[in-house]
Amino acid sequence: MSTQAVQIIDKDAPIFTISVAASLSGMHPQTLRTYDRLGLVQPRRARGGGRRYSRRDIARLRLIQSLSQDEGINLNGISRILDLEQTIELLQDQVELLSRQLSEARMALRASAQGRVFTAEASGAVHLGRRPLPRRLQLPMR
Repeated sequence: MSTQAVQIIDKDAPIFTISVAASLSGMHPQTLRTYDRLGLVQPRRARGGGRRYSRRDIARLRLIQSLSQDEGINLNGISRILDLEQTIELLQDQVELLSRQLSEARMALRASAQGRVFTAEASGAVHLGRRPLPRRLQLPMR
């Protein structure tokens, strides 16, 4: 399968058999079985029970191989690194969501805070104006 064909496939689609995944990751199929048993990679299962790997699984296998062979990190260390990377990814998603929500809330507040304000002088004169947005609610200029 060409690299270009692999690029257009959903990265989470479980389509590669263990032999193809082993070839793409540069590992022996038995190594993939061991990593599955240890929980380092968790391929989905086909109806017959065979493992099916996704593009994301292949990338994870390559990372495991690099950390093990190039960096000399043991499997326990690799497991911890992978757990931390997953935590970082989840936190980044949360930050992105919260940033969007904050931006939307600021825009809604800005729209509502721009309401009419009446002021009156001691003489009884009434003036129509707009209330300025508090500095802490102003959106930064980009």
